[in-house]
Amino acid sequence: MTRIPSKAEILAWISEHPTKAAKRDIAKAFGIKGAARIDLKRLLKELEEEGKLTKRRSSYRDAEELPPVAVLEIVGADADGDLFARPLEWKGEGAEPRILMMLRSSDPALGAGDRILGRLTADQTEEHSHTGRMIRRIGTNPQRILGVFRQASEGGRVLPIDKGSDKQWVVATGATGGAKDGELVEAEQAGPKGRMGLPKARIVARLGDPTEPRAVSLIAIHQHGIPDHFPDEVVTEADHAKPAGVKGRTDLRDMPLVTIDPWDARDHDDACFVETDPDPKNKDGFIIWVAIADVAHYVTPGSELDREARKRGNSTYFPDRVVPMLPDRLSGDLCSLHEGVERACLAVAMRIDAAGNKIDHAFHRGLMKSAASLNYEEVQAAVDGQPNDKVAPLMDEIIAPLYAAFAALMKARAQRQPLELDLPERQIVLDDNGKVSSVQYKERLDAHRMIEEFMVLANVAAAETLIAKKSPLLFRVHEEPSPEKLEALREVANASGLVLAKGQVLKTAHLNKLLKGAAGSENDELINMATLRSMTQAYYFPENFGHFGLALRAYAHFTSPIRRYADLIVHRALVASHGWGDDGLSPWDVEHLTETAKQISDTERRSMTAERDTTDRYLAAFLSDRVGAELTGRISGIAKFGVFVKLDETGADAMIPIRTLGREYFHYDAESQTLMGSDTGIVIGLGQRVTVRLAEAAPVTGGLIVVLLALEDRIMPQGPSRGRGKPARRKVGSSRKKAAKTARKVKRTRK
Repeated sequence: MTRIPSKAEILAWISEHPTKAAKRDIAKAFGIKGAARIDLKRLLKELEEEGKLTKRRSSYRDAEELPPVAVLEIVGADADGDLFARPLEWKGEGAEPRILMMLRSSDPALGAGDRILGRLTADQTEEHSHTGRMIRRIGTNPQRILGVFRQASEGGRVLPIDKGSDKQWVVATGATGGAKDGELVEAEQAGPKGRMGLPKARIVARLGDPTEPRAVSLIAIHQHGIPDHFPDEVVTEADHAKPAGVKGRTDLRDMPLVTIDPWDARDHDDACFVETDPDPKNKDGFIIWVAIADVAHYVTPGSELDREARKRGNSTYFPDRVVPMLPDRLSGDLCSLHEGVERACLAVAMRIDAAGNKIDHAFHRGLMKSAASLNYEEVQAAVDGQPNDKVAPLMDEIIAPLYAAFAALMKARAQRQPLELDLPERQIVLDDNGKVSSVQYKERLDAHRMIEEFMVLANVAAAETLIAKKSPLLFRVHEEPSPEKLEALREVANASGLVLAKGQVLKTAHLNKLLKGAAGSENDELINMATLRSMTQAYYFPENFGHFGLALRAYAHFTSPIRRYADLIVHRALVASHGWGDDGLSPWDVEHLTETAKQISDTERRSMTAERDTTDRYLAAFLSDRVGAELTGRISGIAKFGVFVKLDETGADAMIPIRTLGREYFHYDAESQTLMGSDTGIVIGLGQRVTVRLAEAAPVTGGLIVVLLALEDRIMPQGPSRGRGKPARRKVGSSRKKAAKTARKVKRTRK
C-alpha cells in the first residue's frame, strides 16, 4: 500500500524544491501512483484551503514563500542607490518580502511603478529577503491619458489631446472625480481593455481650463511624464546644503571670470576669462579659462538629490517655465555663478596657439567670484562700438582678450570643418498674461559663437583628460549618417541641381560644400533641412565612437552640470581621477554607467519632444484667429496620408491631408519622397514653394490643417477626388538600381 505523506512533509518538500511543485512532481517524489493520487489531490486541496499553499496554474507553492519566477513591481531605490521591488501576488500572512534587484548592464532603466517578470533567489538579510533578476518588462502602471472631459447624462468621456489619437474614453458616473465639462483632466485606464466598445477610464487629476495660456506647458509636462515636483526629502537635502569654502581648492577669487548668458537666463553655470600666454615660445597664444559650477560638491552619489537628478536626466525648458533637474536652492543659488559671490567650481586652463590649436590644458577644483554677469546682446553691442555703463570698464582687460582668443579658435574651426548648418531658431515671446505676442527668429551673434567655442574646447579637454587617466566616463556620441539617409540626401541635392560626392569616406567638409553651394539660393533652407534629417541622433555612451557633427574624435559634456546629469558624471570622474575628494565617481556609478547613459539619453529625447509639442501648441494658439487666411511656406515632409508644410512667417508645421489634394488620386513614392498625380502626373516633393489656406488651428493638440492653393505658383484644383485614377508612368529601372545600392550592408569598425 502506497504511503501518503503528511501535510508537513509535503510543505517541506515544496519549500526545498520550488521549481518542481506540480502535482505530478510531488507524486513522483513520494512514489505515489494509481488511486493514491486521489488522496494526494485531497491533501493539496486542504492545504490550499488552509492558506498554506497557493495554486499557480498546475503548480503549488508555500503561501509564505515566493515562487522562483514572479511578477514584480519596482518600488524605487534606497539611500545607497540599490533598487528594490515587491511581489504583486504575495498572499502570505507575514511581512511582504523585499526584493533587491540585481540589474545587468544590458537591462533597461527601471523606475518606481514599472512591472517586470523576475527570477527570484532567496537571500535573507536585514535589508531584503530575496534578490531578483529581470527576465523582461511586462508593463507599468495603468495606462494614463491627458484629455478634455466632456460631461454626459451618466458620467462622460475623455477626448485625448494627442494629435495622433482620436479614440475617446468612457468615464462612469462614479469615476469623474468631480471634473467639469471642458476641463483638462488626467485619466487612467479602468479595468482591462475590451475587444469591443470604447475603453473605460477614471479621472485621477483635474488640471483646469485647457485654453488658458499657462496650461500649454502643463499639458506637455503631464503628457510626457516629466517629474515637476521635488519630493520633500530632496528639497530638505538641498535646503541643508552649505556654501563650499576655499580649503582644498585652488583660489581663483581674484581672477576676473565673467558669465555671459541669454538676458533671461535662469542659471549661470559657466564663466570664462582669457589672458595672453606669457610663454615666449607661444607667441600670440592665449590661456582660456573656463570655470563651471561644482555641482558634484552638493549632489553626491547615492543621495536623494542624486537619485532625483538621475531620474530627471536634464532640465526641460518651456517658454513660460523651466522644470529643473535640481531644486532652486542649488540651480538658482549655490550652483549658480552669481556676480560678486564666492562659488565652488571646476575650472580648466587651456593654452592655445595663434592658430587656435590647443597645446595643453589643466583642470583645477577651485573657488571663484564672478566679476560680472553679462548677456550676449550687451557684450556684442560693446564689441560693435556701443558699450553700456556696465561693459565699458571691462573692454580692455576682459572683453577684448575673449574675442581675440575666439578669432584664433575660428581659424582652427575652419581647418576642422564641423557641420555648418544654418537653421534659425524660433523664439516664442509671451506677454504678461502668458499669451503669444510674437514669434521671432533668434539672431546668431558672435557672442553666442564665442561662448560655444570655449565650451566645446572645455568639453574636449574633459574627454581627453579622462581618457588619459583611464577613467570611466560618459561620452557624447554622434555617429555618421547611414547609407540610406545619405542616399536620400543625395536625391534632394540632385533635384536641386547640386552634387554630394559618392565613393569616399564621408566627412563634414563634404556636407559643408553642399550647404555652401545652396547658400543664398531658393534651395538654401531645403538643403539645410534635408542635411539635418540625414543626421543620426546624438546620445550618451561609456564607449567613445566620436562626434561626427563636430568633427571631433572624443567629446564629453562637462559645461552644464546644473541642467544635465551627463555633465555631473563627468565632473565626478574628474574629481575621482584627480583625487580631489570622496564625492567623485562611485563604484555604483561605474557599474551602472551603461544604464545611466540609456536613462539620460531617453530623458533628453523626452524633453525635446515635450518642448517641441509645447511650441506647436503655442503656435496653433497664435494662429487660431487667422483661420481662413492665406499663408506661404515650403514642403518639409511627404507621407502616405498627407504633406507637411513649414510656414514662412512662424516656422510652424502644418499638414495638408491627402484627401484634400486636388481632384485626382496621388500615388506615394517612399524612395523619392514624392506624391504623383494619377491623371496629371504632377509631382509634389520636398522643398517646393506653396500657398495654403489655414483651415484649422487646434491649440489643445497643436495641430494645424491647411489646404493647398498653389504649388510653385501653379494653381491647384479644389474639391474632392473623383476617383482613384491610374498610376502615372514612371521609370522603375533606376529606382531598382538605386535601391540595390542602398541595401548594401556597411560594417563599421569602432576603434
